[in-house]
Amino acid sequence: MPNPSRSLSKVPAVTMLFWVIKILATTLGETGGDAVSMSMELGYLVSTCIFSVIFLVAVAVQIRSRTFKPATYWITIVATTTVGTTLADFADRSLGIGYAGGSSLLLALLALSLFVWYRSLGTIAVASVTSPGAEAFYWLTIMFSQTLGTALGDWVADTEDFGYAASTLLFGSLLLVLALAYYWTSLSRTLLFWGAFILTRPLGAVVGDLLDKPLEDGGLELSRFAASAVLILLMVFFIGMFRQKAAAPQP
Repeated sequence: MPNPSRSLSKVPAVTMLFWVIKILATTLGETGGDAVSMSMELGYLVSTCIFSVIFLVAVAVQIRSRTFKPATYWITIVATTTVGTTLADFADRSLGIGYAGGSSLLLALLALSLFVWYRSLGTIAVASVTSPGAEAFYWLTIMFSQTLGTALGDWVADTEDFGYAASTLLFGSLLLVLALAYYWTSLSRTLLFWGAFILTRPLGAVVGDLLDKPLEDGGLELSRFAASAVLILLMVFFIGMFRQKAAAPQP
């Protein structure tokens, strides 16, 4: 008889649609996080506390779900991007760690999360996310990657003076390199996935900043609330119009 757990993958198959929605979600995390912490003037700490509660509730609902539900999954992804935005800003700016220090710390935490996950369950492949334990590692790793991406994007765009447009081209080019590696090399698909997953976050961060930062800082000075609303509508369109399948479980 087939193993029932093999049909319980709770995450989407990794397709082009997945990456389109993921980039929209990471950009929304930047504009939405900044809208609450800056435009609403709640500050990074209060905003992080608010988004952390939303993140924990979303993860709990996602883990309790018996099957893959696109809306639940992507709400949880957006929750990780918003808390990642305000948490990174709090560490980098309010605590004074700086972009380099914050990026280094978060990279270490991300690597530790992946290492412990691998040592505990023997794989970090997306298709293996079929149990509460694997999901807990999955979402913890994603939260670290989203926070790292925010710090990394800000570091490159601001501290290294690349600017938002040039940083968008940089991170977009790096993602293109990983895509070419996927199609033209035999490199580990799991490592390529996590590399691309991590890079979509700084890409979203700099695109979000490009949309809402002042003109004198190299941005387009759009309303954070309006930009966030448009990004939400685009996500709803893609999730509603195109059917996503769950990732095929490992044999």
